Amino acid sequence: MTVESTTARKPRSGEAAQDAGAGRKTTRAAAATPAGTAKTAKTARSAKTAKSAGTSRANGTPGTAAGGRTPAGSRSRGTSGTAGTDAHGAAETAERDDELVQLLTPEGERVARPDYDEYVADLTPESFRDLYRDMVLTRRFDGEATQLQRQGELGLWASLLGQEAAQIGSGRALNDDDYVFPTYREHGVAWCRGVDPVNLLGMFRGVNNGGWDPNSNNFHLYTIVIGSQTLHATGYAMGVAKDGAGSAVIAYFGDGASSQGDVAEAFTFSAVYNAPVVFFCQNNQWAISEPTERQTRVPLYQRARGYGFPGVRVDGNDVLACLAVTRAALEHSRGGAGPMLVEAFTYRMGAHTTSDDPSKYRSDEEREAWTAKDPILRLRRYLEREGYADDAFFAQLEEESEALGRRVREAVRSMPDPDVMAIFDNAYADGSSLVDEERRAFAAYQASFDEGPDGSAAAGAGAEGGK
Repeated sequence: MTVESTTARKPRSGEAAQDAGAGRKTTRAAAATPAGTAKTAKTARSAKTAKSAGTSRANGTPGTAAGGRTPAGSRSRGTSGTAGTDAHGAAETAERDDELVQLLTPEGERVARPDYDEYVADLTPESFRDLYRDMVLTRRFDGEATQLQRQGELGLWASLLGQEAAQIGSGRALNDDDYVFPTYREHGVAWCRGVDPVNLLGMFRGVNNGGWDPNSNNFHLYTIVIGSQTLHATGYAMGVAKDGAGSAVIAYFGDGASSQGDVAEAFTFSAVYNAPVVFFCQNNQWAISEPTERQTRVPLYQRARGYGFPGVRVDGNDVLACLAVTRAALEHSRGGAGPMLVEAFTYRMGAHTTSDDPSKYRSDEEREAWTAKDPILRLRRYLEREGYADDAFFAQLEEESEALGRRVREAVRSMPDPDVMAIFDNAYADGSSLVDEERRAFAAYQASFDEGPDGSAAAGAGAEGGK
């Protein structure tokens, strides 16, 4: 396959920043920021992004991580094959990686990172409490959904347990005019985009195919097919670039999806067409029962270098680092420097889905080691250490969490059954004779269950529908 050089209009760095600022709605974290501080931080970041874009995009050719200056934290390092090590060993290797961006230790201590500190310099104590609240409520919703599945109210559930920091940190980094292409586990990102959690459950209960309007929140419907949304995101981002919209697109996927051909194609096209897309890989270290080191011989973030764009690895259990790194990556893409890969190194503390039993393929010791690095506990320790939250705050949040759980339970159990004929309604915009025939046959089949006193009507209807 031959890929021709890009003809897409690349927004100038200054133009992109201006457009993004004009159309941007203030996020919760930014809302609590003094205007002067936010402006200063934004100006500094924009200047940094413009410098990076100008260096890596010289002569209008795709940016290269190998030869040009890359965004902070995306410096490449030597290949370190990990094949043959166990998952716990891989985790320890990652934590020794000097490229791992971390701003909060598991003990809740602030770590200085001059290349990323500026991206969170605008946060106030209220902003930190909001991040904590987001993670706590998302975990509560996720736990409630898991219990509802165990009670037979949902057909399946994919828990995000342990990945709250990666999702809330990256989700709060987005502007309202950015667009999100999730997979099926991004419940925390959906929360950040204002999608009602109840709406996430309709598909898992089997009453709809999504439950929300993607255009209302710039949050696409969940994608079950592994990795395909990265291609959707790339195409959308190419359109954003042609329109000169000055916004960015983010595609979420897991370490397992990184082995899919769709992801490789998305990397290729986004690089060649300089698409403003951030690929956000949540490496939770297990693709169902397959550990990451059996899928790659280099850390995932280093793969981006081969496609000609930068990659960075961030501590996925550190919400502050995830917020900073994603802000930097989005500015990189909005500024016209093309795609960027963020690998959030985290851990799936629960099962892959409720049909999975992780005790069959991983050890209790591994789970316990990662429980000690719990992303919510980490931020709570920081809040308490800095005096940013007191007992009253935590008690009030507990009450809010309980209320959310009750609302979700009641809403799911009262969801109406769908119209069984609705499946044919949107197959084609202008109708189809084949679909009309299938509709009639299915209607006849359904009518066959309405048996008369002697059952003759049912037999006749069923026979007709089977023709």
